[in-house]
Amino acid sequence: MNITGHQVEKLEDPFGLLSGERYEFFLELEVDEDDELYSEKGVGLKCIFVRNESEDKITSYHFYERGSEKVLDFELEEDEEELVLTYCQKFAEEE
Repeated sequence: MNITGHQVEKLEDPFGLLSGERYEFFLELEVDEDDELYSEKGVGLKCIFVRNESEDKITSYHFYERGSEKVLDFELEEDEEELVLTYCQKFAEEE
C-alpha cells in the first residue's frame, strides 16, 4: 500500500469541548492487484488525525472504494498504521 495523494481539512470545535487539533484526511491509496483490498475503481482511506500536547494519533479510520464511497471492512496492519500516522503528521503541519 502506498499513499499517492490526499485531501485534508482542519476540523473546528465550535464549543471548545475537545482537546488538541483534529484533521480529517482522505488518502488516495495505491494497492497491488493481488491484495484483497484491491478495487479497480481505486481505494481510499478516511481518517481522523488528532494532535495534542502529549501525542499524535489516528482516532478512527475506514477504507472506502473510490467513486462509490462504499465502506470496505478492512483494518490497517501495524506497519500501515505507522505509515498513515507519519504521513498525517507531516501534512497536518502544512495545513
